Amino acid sequence: MNRRSFLKKLIGGTITLLGLTGSTYYYARNVEPGLLTIKTESIVSKKIPASFNDFKIVQFSDTHIGFQYTLEQFQDLINQINGLNPDIIVFTGDLVDEPNKYDWSPKLTQLLNNLYAKKGKYWIYGNHDHGGYGTEIVQEVMEKAHFNLLKNSHQVIEIDVDRIILAGIDDVILGSPNLPKALQHTSPDLFTILLSHEPDFADITKQHHVDVQLSGHSHGGQVRLPFLGHLYTPIYAEKYVEGKYTFETSNLNLFVSRGIGTTRLPYRFFCKPEITVFTLKKA
Repeated sequence: MNRRSFLKKLIGGTITLLGLTGSTYYYARNVEPGLLTIKTESIVSKKIPASFNDFKIVQFSDTHIGFQYTLEQFQDLINQINGLNPDIIVFTGDLVDEPNKYDWSPKLTQLLNNLYAKKGKYWIYGNHDHGGYGTEIVQEVMEKAHFNLLKNSHQVIEIDVDRIILAGIDDVILGSPNLPKALQHTSPDLFTILLSHEPDFADITKQHHVDVQLSGHSHGGQVRLPFLGHLYTPIYAEKYVEGKYTFETSNLNLFVSRGIGTTRLPYRFFCKPEITVFTLKKA
């Protein structure tokens, strides 16, 4: 850690300890984590086929159910996503916080199954999904809910004779990501979206024929302070923390979601949870 980062975290941490008291603490603990926002983004590209103009993709990420986030809250989330009438739903990892300790209720599977998208539901592993011996458990739940796993693989999405590619990699931290395998037998001429839980993987993605990467993992920092920004993000979410990023040497667009739930600490401050609605636009 360099001197600037150290001072930023030291000052920010001190302010947090002093400031998160009384009404501020109550807001960060009990109010903002429930202030779900719906973020909208347009993705414009000449590679997007005419049939996919106005195609709608809804991303949700990092629910961390079981750590301060309940199935009742998840029910509300399901209703909001379905109300957006998505063509595709993508989940970018970390379903529950601690799979080995979570009480796996059938209600969770039922709620996930209630999500509907015309062209399917897709997901990838996050580090918490692999952690706590959760790999097989989470996969079974998602399969029963009719989510399609993209683990170093891709799916061709078709409308009439037009096609785009939706690919996904295994978790970077606890899995075995293999982007060349995920893109195997795909054409650079087809518009390609990659799901990667960790956003910093974009430094590898930009070397391949991928147009858009959708990520989570960072939680946007969870706690952000004026002038200082986020205080902490996990490994592989240190460069790209939230929002949209572009690259000078690549046509890649990276979008990093703040996610839904919290982890480690049950606070959000200047960092509201979000789901994102992406609308494809043919240039």
